Amino acid sequence: MLDIKSDRAVRAVLLAIALALALPVLGVLGAWFAVDAGSWELLRHQAGTVLPGYAWQSFWLVAWVALGVVGVGGATAAAVTLFEFPGRRIFEWALLLPLAMPAYVLAYAYTDALQYSGPLQVMLRELTGARGALWPDVRSLGGAVGLFVACLYPYVYLLARTALAEQAAPMMEAARLLGAPLRRRVLEVALPMARPALAAGMALALMETLADYGVGAYFGLTTFTTGIYKAWLVMDDPLAAAQLASLLLVLVAGLLWAEQRAQARLRFAGGRTAASGSGTEARPVVLRGAGRLAAWLVCGLPVLLGFVLPVAWLLRLLGQQTGGGDDGGEAASVLSASYLGRFVEWSFTSFRLAAIAAVLAVGFALLLAFALRRARGPGDAPVRAAAHIVSLGYAVPGAVVAVGILLWSGAMQARAPGLGVTGLITGSVFGLLYAYLVRFSAVALQSVQAGYARLPVSIDESARLLGAGRRRIFLRLHLPLLARTAVAAALLVFVDTMKELPATLVLRPFGSDTLAVVAYQFARDERLAEAALPSLAIVAVGLLPVILLSRALRAHRAH
Repeated sequence: MLDIKSDRAVRAVLLAIALALALPVLGVLGAWFAVDAGSWELLRHQAGTVLPGYAWQSFWLVAWVALGVVGVGGATAAAVTLFEFPGRRIFEWALLLPLAMPAYVLAYAYTDALQYSGPLQVMLRELTGARGALWPDVRSLGGAVGLFVACLYPYVYLLARTALAEQAAPMMEAARLLGAPLRRRVLEVALPMARPALAAGMALALMETLADYGVGAYFGLTTFTTGIYKAWLVMDDPLAAAQLASLLLVLVAGLLWAEQRAQARLRFAGGRTAASGSGTEARPVVLRGAGRLAAWLVCGLPVLLGFVLPVAWLLRLLGQQTGGGDDGGEAASVLSASYLGRFVEWSFTSFRLAAIAAVLAVGFALLLAFALRRARGPGDAPVRAAAHIVSLGYAVPGAVVAVGILLWSGAMQARAPGLGVTGLITGSVFGLLYAYLVRFSAVALQSVQAGYARLPVSIDESARLLGAGRRRIFLRLHLPLLARTAVAAALLVFVDTMKELPATLVLRPFGSDTLAVVAYQFARDERLAEAALPSLAIVAVGLLPVILLSRALRAHRAH
């Protein structure tokens, strides 16, 4: 009887936390219930002025990014999976490196390198005697598309590489034995089988594109995300911001639905193909001559443009700072004691917030995953509902989360001023941590559930037969077995929190600037040299999950 009461209490707590994590989205959607005549007039005004521009530029941005990530991710996955050439093993993990590079950091590096007054154009104009700009301004829709493709193609690469290795490669070998030429094997066997993986990876990349604020604001784009911040912070119109946020939420929900359908087709195809091709040894096609050169270009250019060149340029800026410059001006003072002291403060704030968010998210994910493991009857529907609520959080853009939190906290403040809800949200780190949990608890839950999937249910039954209660099973049996999974989940949440910009920019309390925020502020003020050090710190932290992911892929291949 005690265990039953304890289970009910745990379920109630988990459901309450899940509902709290859903409040920002509910706040955005609930803003439509407060629409009056003035609000409809405002909406009609937006529809006739800014809304078409937001929709049009967002459409072209996601359309070109979709083509780019599918082309680059699919080509690189096919190259390292279906073909053999020197350097293939290196490219297998090197193609993951752009995952560590936030899009806004790429924007800062390439803007400094390619802008009209940058050293590259100045040098070329001196050498050639040319006048005017030598190429289009990188701060444009086309430049943003290139940056997003350069850092988001690994989403497609990862899923397509797995699909091609487990499904297409054995079937291509069977087609080779039947006499099909290489072109036909690639076009008629490999690519059709990789379509679900390409679609799923593309949807993930487009969700990141729509959620971005740093690139859009820095390049002056008029997307839904930048429109939300302009409505809230510049026009001081929360209702307009909520309306735009709800439209963005609908777009992201559509992408999430498409991604989940593609993942379902991918799992179905994977199971069927694995069974049919399990007895066939898949051998990559050995490339020589022009084919080998093409493979090097296909795999090398994304790594070069998405990681090597921007990191090298940021290091160049940092080297100029430490070198002091010829005039002893700004470059000489950037790495002064005062700047380094502030950098330590920014780093400590970022690490502190990321660590707290990681511990809270993983702790909640462990409890929820344990409850899901035991949820088998109709009475466990609330637990399953809580898991669905949490799993949707990562797809919600940071701009929507920030607006949703401020909307419902403002409503509560108006109804009960004595509670001081607004002060708690905006005057302390509580609002930031709340936003991080809304967005990144799904990352922790997915990782922990993957760890639980490797634990057979029979060990729970054996423990119960030996008299172990549920608490003891969780603390003494599951936690030790899930220790590595929990650490990996915490690391993923930690890195995502370090890179998060939109919600942090709005909800941070005074004196709690993070590395992402200060890098954006320096770049916005055209102080790109000062943005180099925090940007490099973010990239260095982002390399940690990339290393773990590459090791996991190597272990899977060896198995």
